[in-house]
Amino acid sequence: MARTIDSIRNIGIIAHIDAGKTTTTERILYYTGASHRMGNVDDGTTQTDFDPEEAQRGITIYSAAVSCRWKGANINIIDTPGHVDFTAEVERSLRVLDGAVVIFSAVEGVEAQSETVWRQANRYGVPRVCFINKMDRIGAGFERVLQQIRDRLSARPVPLQIPIGAGQSTNSDGFRGVIDLLTMKALYWDAETRGEKFREEEIPAEQRDDAELWRGEMLDALSLYDEDLMVACMEGGEIPQELMRVAIRRATLSREIQPVLCGASLDYIGVQPVLDAVNWYLPSPLDRPPVEGIVPSGRQEGQRVVRRSAADEPVCALIFKVQAESHGDLYFARVYSGVLTGNSKLLNPRLGRKEMVTQLWHVQSDSREKVERVEAGDICGVIGPRDSATGDTLCDASVPVTLESIVFPETVISMAIEPDSSSDRKKLEDTLKRLEKQDPTFRVRSNTETGQTIISGMGELHLEIIRNRMQRDFNLRVKFHKPRVSYREKLLGEVRVVEDFHRQLPSGVIGFGLTLLARELDQGAGIQVEHRLSPEAIPKQFLQILLESVQKEAEAGGNYGHPIMGLQLVVEAVSFREGESNEVAIRTAAAEAFRRVRTDGKMAVLEPVMMLEVTTPEDFLGNIQSDLNARRAMIVNSDRRGDLCVLQCEVPLIEMFGYSNQVRSLSQGRASYSMQPHRYEIAPASVLENM
Repeated sequence: MARTIDSIRNIGIIAHIDAGKTTTTERILYYTGASHRMGNVDDGTTQTDFDPEEAQRGITIYSAAVSCRWKGANINIIDTPGHVDFTAEVERSLRVLDGAVVIFSAVEGVEAQSETVWRQANRYGVPRVCFINKMDRIGAGFERVLQQIRDRLSARPVPLQIPIGAGQSTNSDGFRGVIDLLTMKALYWDAETRGEKFREEEIPAEQRDDAELWRGEMLDALSLYDEDLMVACMEGGEIPQELMRVAIRRATLSREIQPVLCGASLDYIGVQPVLDAVNWYLPSPLDRPPVEGIVPSGRQEGQRVVRRSAADEPVCALIFKVQAESHGDLYFARVYSGVLTGNSKLLNPRLGRKEMVTQLWHVQSDSREKVERVEAGDICGVIGPRDSATGDTLCDASVPVTLESIVFPETVISMAIEPDSSSDRKKLEDTLKRLEKQDPTFRVRSNTETGQTIISGMGELHLEIIRNRMQRDFNLRVKFHKPRVSYREKLLGEVRVVEDFHRQLPSGVIGFGLTLLARELDQGAGIQVEHRLSPEAIPKQFLQILLESVQKEAEAGGNYGHPIMGLQLVVEAVSFREGESNEVAIRTAAAEAFRRVRTDGKMAVLEPVMMLEVTTPEDFLGNIQSDLNARRAMIVNSDRRGDLCVLQCEVPLIEMFGYSNQVRSLSQGRASYSMQPHRYEIAPASVLENM
């Protein structure tokens, strides 16, 4: 069936781990008819958690793409992980999505990863709808979670529904349904049909006044963003539902508000209104600004251009995920403009050559539907490219464009690996290349001093999943050494060095001189190499060799061999001598100049510091605080959520190995925690002594 651009909704389901993302997605697929069986996370039978590791652990690890239809809308859903180790899956999903449904647990409220995904959505300007899930759980608090969304996320939530009851109860006080503030009707779901059928009734008399009060607050909030609604409110009388929906949609698309709904996905309550909200309030590709890119070559090189979401534009797509499979890699792509067709060739500007697009698929979790063409605004699976990677653009070669790539966080943990037998060494290399291509937060490098292969990732669970995949999917027997922290090095301040290389060889004299300025940048800036030379100072081909050499030396690491971050290198002057300054002289001079930057400048070793959130009953708070103090943790905030205490701390990653078992031991298994990378700090002398 043809998909018109205005009918497409590209949305992500994002939340903290265990807030109910996958369960909600399962209900959505069942109610829309995209699935004929309703899977269960605990049973490992969900559509989107189809990987064996996901089914076994009951968590989402890989973002899964599924499609469904609801009241004329074609909805592409990406169910994303909630665990911080797999935050890259959320990052690359939000980069290509137009809207998001953010799920909060009515008990836990706004948790650590909730804040992370909210910030990611802010960064990409993604409009959001909120769903407060698990209203049936003991300790559920609708208003408490609303206030947390305002306070902790600096958001403007506007409830479109309020719950009828809350928590578990055998009497009428338990959670039974929701009140729709637009229609002023009570909605109740039928458990016998697993929530497929629901009915409208009059609002219970005891909640009528509350509902009127909430509706008034909703209209007051919406009137700030819609003059027509403001006039209608001032005139009094019945306000048309369509007028309210137009106001909600306008304010949601401009990210002024976030509509809030509530329910309990596990008990089949409140899911269909979420689908309605996706259809009514979240954007189609036409509601989003045209995508911008850079012309990579030709007369307009470096100029910014836009690509509208239209079929008559030149084709342009962004690869946001690569899935390594035994018969060939599957590339997930968002088509931003034009029409992508099978058996075509498109330019990859990063590679500077064309890649084949042999087959196109609409991906339904682990099943697929082959299609001949995919138009602007849609998401699809692509088979054919060989060397493309996550963040690459595929475009029409006659009008090339490079879209902004996807930036991923730095890895924080490493371990050495080696094959069980030397005969598996080549197979290990090939496997690591495929896994690195699939996962942009998985890095592989060789230690030149020890000859070991070092793999790096976002956490212990991340590397454990990689290890299991290598054994299960690639049948590789590999030895893994103890995990260790991924340190970084950084220049403090700035240093200027002058290197004049000169050497007599049997073939003659070679020599080259340069002045190199090195200065400190922010941690996230990476390594930047530039020059301040006039065009006549050095021939263009030798200038390129010089800049590449300086970049290569910087990427080799600092005094301890750790990667360098936040460094700007500027070639200020050169002494190019005709007949003496060849490629060997330039590369050698660059190496010597950077060696002097490391020795003459003040280099510091940085250790990763994590943001840790521990939730514990008050009885165990003292023990947990004492343990955190011993781990060099700095408590930055403490809070209460119901009868639980929540500690937010900054703690060095090196101190957190084995914390999972320790926190369970200290709390009789009743405390939980989440941890995510926060920043890098200068490591104390005790850390340097153990290197």
